Amino acid sequence: MDKVVETADLATFETGNVHPFYGTFALGRDVEWACRQFVLNMKDDDEEGIGTFLNISHKSPAMLGNTITITASLIRLEGNSVDCSFSVHVGERLVAEGTQGQKILKKEKVSRLIDSLTGG
Repeated sequence: MDKVVETADLATFETGNVHPFYGTFALGRDVEWACRQFVLNMKDDDEEGIGTFLNISHKSPAMLGNTITITASLIRLEGNSVDCSFSVHVGERLVAEGTQGQKILKKEKVSRLIDSLTGG
């Protein structure tokens, strides 16, 4: 998956912009999406994926306007657990690497979980 780093992806908080680099939180969002592609191809219509972990090792910065390439690989499929590894590059330079996990659950179970947490 390729993506151009945009202003909304920079490390910016309530106190302002920290630096002109791709924020780790935006990187997390984008690698979650790349890894989710496996779940989208595996799940049935009555199922949904839910994240279970995200490990990111940020190695070097990507700047506003850089094109990043996220490569996700399926590393474990056990029961309803789907675990991936990923790497993020700008050209040949490694920006980040890590792992991400999801579980595929029945939508009904996800709804029950939401209801139990919201009192619904």
